[in-house]
Amino acid sequence: MSEAGTLPEGVPHPAAEIARRYIMESGADLLMIEESLASCAIEGNRMAEICSETLRRVINKEPVSDRYFMGLAWMIWSIQQEKNDE
Repeated sequence: MSEAGTLPEGVPHPAAEIARRYIMESGADLLMIEESLASCAIEGNRMAEICSETLRRVINKEPVSDRYFMGLAWMIWSIQQEKNDE
């Protein structure tokens, strides 16, 4: 039994499924975002490196942990917000 406010090991965070759906249904060109992130990663941007690899795994339907899904969803959301502000 887990404590209130905690998840037992192996139980996904409820927001991870929301993040996964957001990524897959965002309407974003995931391959273009992956290329952009990979390009930034080459320049030493650690967040881009992590998100690029996470997105590659998502696109290839490989396992991705909760926190990586949520971080990637946040990154994609941020990119879309910047585009909307232009």
